[in-house]
Amino acid sequence: MTHKCPICKKPTATEAHPEFPFCSERCTLHDLGNWASGKYTISEPAFDDGLFDESGSRSPLGETRDHKDDRKN
Repeated sequence: MTHKCPICKKPTATEAHPEFPFCSERCTLHDLGNWASGKYTISEPAFDDGLFDESGSRSPLGETRDHKDDRKN
């Protein structure tokens, strides 16, 4: 399957280029430099912090739970 390199737009194939989706190590390093310099950004959070409780566990439907209420007196 052939695609275009995201940096230089040359055709690249999964079988022929071990750096796929890039056509060369040069383009791979150029892309890494773009991330390191802040040229690329993620505009929205990958997940909603409200989906996790204080312990970092995911709670059903984003509901938070107070673990103190879970203990029996």
